[in-house]
Amino acid sequence: MTIRLTQYSHGAGCGCKIAPQVLTEILQSRLERIDAPGLLVGYDSRDDAAVLDLGDGTAIISTTDFFMPIVDDPTIFGRIAATNAISDVYAMGGQPLMAIAILGWPVNVLPASVAAQVLDGGRMACHDAGIPLAGGHSIDAPEPIFGLAVTGRVSIENLRRNDTARPGDLLYLTKALGIGILTTALKRGLIDESGVKPAVDTMCQMNRSGQVLAAIAGVHAMTDVTGFGLAGHLLEMCTPAGLVAELDAASLPLLPGVREAMTAGAIPGGTSRNLESYGARIFADDDQWLNLLADPQTSGGLLVAVAEEARNEVEQCLTAHGLPAIPIGHLVDRQTDSPGIRIR
Repeated sequence: MTIRLTQYSHGAGCGCKIAPQVLTEILQSRLERIDAPGLLVGYDSRDDAAVLDLGDGTAIISTTDFFMPIVDDPTIFGRIAATNAISDVYAMGGQPLMAIAILGWPVNVLPASVAAQVLDGGRMACHDAGIPLAGGHSIDAPEPIFGLAVTGRVSIENLRRNDTARPGDLLYLTKALGIGILTTALKRGLIDESGVKPAVDTMCQMNRSGQVLAAIAGVHAMTDVTGFGLAGHLLEMCTPAGLVAELDAASLPLLPGVREAMTAGAIPGGTSRNLESYGARIFADDDQWLNLLADPQTSGGLLVAVAEEARNEVEQCLTAHGLPAIPIGHLVDRQTDSPGIRIR
C-alpha cells in the first residue's frame, strides 16, 4: 500500500506556523527583553534562535523547529524537516553541533516502520551538516509531526541577528521562492512529482553558507525565510531598524513552474493568513507579487542585508556556494506612513 503522508495532516511544512498577527496576540505581554545573565538573543526580537554567551568569546545557539508533512515520501519529509531546523543555526552565523529529534506519530493509523523512515531522513540531513542525531523524544499524536532541537556554537563577533540591518544595505536571497505554491499544486493534483522536484531539491539544500557569510564584516543582518514568507521575515528585519525594503521584481528568483501553478489556483492557505497579518504594509503594482511575497517557504533560503562595500565579497561567497548572487533590492530609511515593503 502506498502511504501519502500529506493526507494525514491538515497543514504542510512551515505553512503550519501560526500566523504572525495571531502569534503577536499570544505573546502580547511577553515580548519584553528577557533579563537573564548572558542571554544575547531571546524571543523579544523573534530571531531564528536563542543565543547564550559562554564568556569565552563564543556563544551557544539553541533552536527548535518541527512541522507536519509537506511531501508524501517519509524519508524526504524527515530530511526536509531536519534541514529546516538546522538552518536556524546557520542563519545566526553559527556551526551546528548536535540535534535531538522531535516526533509526533499517530501510532494507530500509520505504521512504526514509516516513522523509522522519517527518522532516516533526519539522520541524512544531520550527516549533511556533519552533526549527530543524538537522541530525541516522541509522543502519540493525531497527526504526524517531525523536527529537531538543534544546538550550535558561534563566535560572538560573527553572531548575526535579524534586526540589525542598516539604511543602504543590499538584500540577497539564497533560494528561489515558490515552495508553498508548488507543494500546494502537488497536493491538489495540479502538477506531478516531476513538477514539484525543484521545490524538493531546494528544501533539502543546507544553508551552510550562513556560517561563511557571517564572517564578512559588511553582513549586517541575516535570517532564514520560512513560514511567514519573504515579506514576513523581511518585515521582521525592517521594523525594528525603522527601514523600508525596496524590492526589484525582476531580480526575485522563482522556482520553475511557480507562475503557472499560481494561475491554476495553487495558493496555500498560509498565504492568506500571512497577508491578513501584514498585507497592508506591502505596496505592489501586481497582486500576483503579494501571493509570492507571502508564500510560506519551508526550508527556504537566507535573507541577507549587506553593506555596499561588502558586495563583491558576499557575491563571491554566494557564487562559490552555487547560490543566487544578484541583489533583490535594498533598504532605505522609513518615512512617515510609508509601507514596510515596496516592490516594482
